[in-house]
Amino acid sequence: MKRRDFTALIGSAAAWPLAARAQQGERMRRIGVLLSPAADDLEYQGRIAAFQQALQQLGWTDARNVRIDIRWGLGSDTELIRKNVTEMVALAPDVILAIGSRIVGTLQQATRTVPIVFVAVVDPVSAGFVTSLARPAGNATGFTWFEYGISPKWLELLKQIDPRVTRAGVLRDPANPAGIGLTAAMQGVALSLGVELNPLGGSDAPEIERAITAFARSPNSGLIVTLGAPTIAHRSLIITLAARHRLPAVYPARYFVTGGGLISYGPDPIDPFRRAAGYVDRILKGEKPADLPVQASTKYETILNLKTAKTLGLEVPTTVLARADEVIE
Repeated sequence: MKRRDFTALIGSAAAWPLAARAQQGERMRRIGVLLSPAADDLEYQGRIAAFQQALQQLGWTDARNVRIDIRWGLGSDTELIRKNVTEMVALAPDVILAIGSRIVGTLQQATRTVPIVFVAVVDPVSAGFVTSLARPAGNATGFTWFEYGISPKWLELLKQIDPRVTRAGVLRDPANPAGIGLTAAMQGVALSLGVELNPLGGSDAPEIERAITAFARSPNSGLIVTLGAPTIAHRSLIITLAARHRLPAVYPARYFVTGGGLISYGPDPIDPFRRAAGYVDRILKGEKPADLPVQASTKYETILNLKTAKTLGLEVPTTVLARADEVIE
């Protein structure tokens, strides 16, 4: 062996224990994840996978230099949410990814120090999660799902796809104040469209079924479904009820339509989770949520289920077909 090769080998060997000690000395970071859907929800499995993949691209790999604790199935049960939040905070994570207003609100009641990155929150300022979008000021920041200005577009879309509609039921989570704001925003265009709005509250399956069934008894009715823990958890029931009562319905997210719903208009469901990984990375590297502005969704899509439209006897206008990013046939 040549002397310089032997020297290089000895140098490399000496470096091995140093590298091992550095790796062993690296503190394992901890990320908590809290969400309402059950662990077998394929839609949300995909979103969490996108979050983890984005984290890995930023250098954070589960079980290597970060531990990710996920609590699924919190639903809309206040006590269950509180129990899981308490347990998560007790683990002293470096940052928590929280999906939905109910979970974020309960988290901030439990801690004002653990950093929170939220996704799928409509109005974090009115909810008190942040002081302003530009300067959150507290321990939370994240990504809004959509602004109140989206809900008039849902109503316009409902009227376009079925001009006969004169009554629109707005299905919302009674415990989520965002539903009130979305309904109020629709009121501004309801009169000009000749549509009467009817708020429908539903926090569980029996309430949702009673509300939709009672509303559907009158003719020329349509349905607008807002996003919330109950509507996510019971989306199959809502789609089934809309079909049973022949209600044209507009949904806030793509997976309602792939599950048999008529049409949706809403943000790209995966993008905020990928972007949330960027904020988690910055917090793990020392930045504070107070200094990271809340960001809005930037990608929106219209998904149309043509098979459902035909089942309802609807002749979809060419204007609606033209605006669809995806048509399911």
